[in-house]
Amino acid sequence: FSVQRGQTVGIIGRNGSGKSTLLQIICGTLYPTQGEVQVQGRVAALLELGSGFNPEFTGRENILFNAATLGMQPHESAQRTDEILQFADIGPFIDQPVRTYSSGMYVRLAFSVATAVHPDLLVIDEALAVGDASFARKSFDRIMALKEQGVGLVFCSHSLFQVEALCERAIWVHKGCVLAHGKSADVIASYNDRLA
Repeated sequence: FSVQRGQTVGIIGRNGSGKSTLLQIICGTLYPTQGEVQVQGRVAALLELGSGFNPEFTGRENILFNAATLGMQPHESAQRTDEILQFADIGPFIDQPVRTYSSGMYVRLAFSVATAVHPDLLVIDEALAVGDASFARKSFDRIMALKEQGVGLVFCSHSLFQVEALCERAIWVHKGCVLAHGKSADVIASYNDRLA
């Protein structure tokens, strides 16, 4: 499959089907045993909760560290720190080690950094599931704004509603194979039929 600028693709399937592995291959943190993946441009990812941040660093230190790993120059991350802090909205916790954060605070900060780097492709693996309703809405709005700016999105979630709301297309993965690929509503209907 391919993801072009401004396109959104959802990845669905049961636990253990290969969804997260696929996303890690796209991000370059795993290598495929066969086949190939070609990625052009800057990729920002929200993978497993805990990846990308040093738990001993403060939130502020992790902003600079994580932005650098996503390819942002130090002057860029310094310019965008206020935007990241405002969007994350975690208040004074920003100067505490991230090991003290709740999962929701962690995701707020990680999402804020990942979307502030202005990626060409944003890869999200279930990360939005731990946020509260207000942050989920804010995240949805930011994702739609990024899409309008031409950012591609690969979004993996067990929340079929979120996949259908965010993604034009969906891919149903089962035991490492694609069972269906097409319009989100059609793929989700097939998946729900199989689960029933």
